[in-house]
Amino acid sequence: MLKATEKIWRNGEFIAWDDAKIHVLSHVVSYGSSVFEGIRCYETASGPAIFRLPEHVRRLVDSAKIYRMDTFQFTQAELETAILELVAVNNLRSCYIRPIALRGYGAMGVNGMKNPVDVYLACWEWGKYLGEEAMAEGVDVCVSSWSRIAPNTLPALSKAGANYMNSQLINMEAVANGYAEGIALDKSGYVSEGAGENIFVVRDGKIVTPPLGTSVLPGITRDAVLTLAKDLGIEIVEQTIPRELLYIADEVFFSGTAAEISPIRSIDRITIGRGRRGPITEVLQKEFFGIVNGTIADRHGWLSMVPVHAA
Repeated sequence: MLKATEKIWRNGEFIAWDDAKIHVLSHVVSYGSSVFEGIRCYETASGPAIFRLPEHVRRLVDSAKIYRMDTFQFTQAELETAILELVAVNNLRSCYIRPIALRGYGAMGVNGMKNPVDVYLACWEWGKYLGEEAMAEGVDVCVSSWSRIAPNTLPALSKAGANYMNSQLINMEAVANGYAEGIALDKSGYVSEGAGENIFVVRDGKIVTPPLGTSVLPGITRDAVLTLAKDLGIEIVEQTIPRELLYIADEVFFSGTAAEISPIRSIDRITIGRGRRGPITEVLQKEFFGIVNGTIADRHGWLSMVPVHAA
């Protein structure tokens, strides 16, 4: 159960948490017509700071454009301001933020272009997605029997609600079989991503990650890992990854807004490296958390400070 906050933003105004409701015949309920984001706000000595807010909002706007949500009525700048105000009015020091745009109540039928597009912004307190101890000890995962969506079926570059039916199958299968998460392959059998995370493989001091063409969501944290690796002088390449490379890797880790940077200790019950967080994963974690927590200089301008009295 989510820990409710006081206010949710809906179409330009703040409403009570319990008033954020939609009609059961809203287009999104029958047809999955929504796009959304996951954004983290971190507590720093200077106050709450939202990680890569402009990049997240741009991806939301891009996702809406792909799905022809032409009635999307708010500019990127307006949404960024609203998100900052949302955290401020709820008086949170750190939180998870969920912007969502959905096709609402109106016409019924597959084509929802006549339906209004409603935009909601919500936030709540949320800890480590895969557990606190996973940050050091890692998690046990499996390769899923479910493949990621194929090109020209559903657009993987859009963070759309419908895409996550595929993610649910991957995760539910993994959990049912005693794993924390699943890794999906693409239509050609190459490594794609986790149910809700991008994936990185380390071997002989080099990091490899699947390219966007393997049905990968362009993760904001994924991009941060690419940037930090370059900062630290770690070689990193984007290339297709055969399944078996996972088993002989020195390290494997997930990245994502919810997962942050989470090591993997085993895949299909095969121990990865030394069976816990490896040295490259650890140095990337330290750099990432140092920046988002404000103990390392924000050299890339990734943090947007929440004005205490923005509301």
